[in-house]
Amino acid sequence: MSRIAIIGGHGKIALRAARILTAAGNEVTGIIRNPDHAADVAATGAVPVIADVENLAVDALGEVLAGHDAIVWSAGAGGGNPVRTYAVDRDAAIRSMDAAAAVGVDRYVMVSYFGAGPDHGVPEGDSFYAYAEAKAAADTYLAASSLSWTILGPSRLIDEPGTGLISVGGRRNPASEVSRDNVAAVIASTLADASTVRRVIEFDDGSTPIADAVATA
Repeated sequence: MSRIAIIGGHGKIALRAARILTAAGNEVTGIIRNPDHAADVAATGAVPVIADVENLAVDALGEVLAGHDAIVWSAGAGGGNPVRTYAVDRDAAIRSMDAAAAVGVDRYVMVSYFGAGPDHGVPEGDSFYAYAEAKAAADTYLAASSLSWTILGPSRLIDEPGTGLISVGGRRNPASEVSRDNVAAVIASTLADASTVRRVIEFDDGSTPIADAVATA
């Protein structure tokens, strides 16, 4: 059994991941900003913890994260406001990495997106630009850290039922997609597979069982 903190614990992927992880016998903490979301988190079997990661300093974040075996970053500003996008998806994410290192939580899984990185190719005038830049900065910082990290890059998210099958790698196709159920299952498989440490795993829905795809990515 592991103790796992999910930052952004009320997100659609986070709630699915919490159900999978708790069903497997793990102790999950769902870190959320809004107290009104606590019941939804608790319904997954996770323990809700109220913490505004957007505004917490490194030391305060460390107090929230201390004692966990792994952290999953599944938070996001939701787009639309570049200032807040940078504050959450870049700055708060980076503070969480520093906090994890400071309190000795070595394992860190970042939920990013397929094609993220400094060469994301999103033009500056595009509404997606701030998010692409923020994720590029956070992913780059994580990859340069001493943490045992994995960066997950799902393609376009859909709410179709999960198949348990994905395709890993390849070139980003704008038409490609992946169910949130499958992303949640990838998170769980990644945490259970030490071979995923220090790897970037980009994936779509596909034809390979998730555990096999993650292991051989």
